[in-house]
Amino acid sequence: MGELVKEIFYGSLSFYVFRGVYEPAEDTFLLARNLDVQEGERVMDVGTGCGILAILSAFKASWVLATDINPLAVRCARANAKRNGVLGKIDFLCGDLFGPLNRKPMFDLVLFNAPYLPMEEEPKELIDYAWHGGRSGRETINRFLSEVFDYLKYGGRILMVQSSLSNIEETLLALERKGFRAEITDEERFFFERIALIKAIKS
Repeated sequence: MGELVKEIFYGSLSFYVFRGVYEPAEDTFLLARNLDVQEGERVMDVGTGCGILAILSAFKASWVLATDINPLAVRCARANAKRNGVLGKIDFLCGDLFGPLNRKPMFDLVLFNAPYLPMEEEPKELIDYAWHGGRSGRETINRFLSEVFDYLKYGGRILMVQSSLSNIEETLLALERKGFRAEITDEERFFFERIALIKAIKS
């Protein structure tokens, strides 16, 4: 199954977190409490980690696709989907952002807990990709923004979390330039940063 580090809880659900997999934190829970999945929607969870957002989405969605660059995370998320009774509604793919998709399925909602920490060094371990945003903190964010439009239905939504350490305003402007209506709908403030939840609608 993988090497279990701990078990965490969200509401009545429980989740394994394997060694080498990002443990849900404030950014994850900011997204989780703002999930607005509607009955029958198709959802993509980019960078699924232990799978908490994909699993929460699956209770209402008709289908969820969960991807992660870390194969340990994919295995962990699949185990958690089975544990919480939604394995039949989620497909799992290992790869970078939209790279694992060989076509462009149209989603109603794309979720992304963006890696946003500015870092000079290249990732040394797979888990480092969960927070490694490149030198500017925006390298992964910019690649996501350049591709996501093509995978959403018109009227489809993005829910993404980003830190003030990697320029939230630049993301809002980039989304608007690409044809989204974007706004900050919730946030968490800490001593050294602000974590914002960005909602964008393809128009």
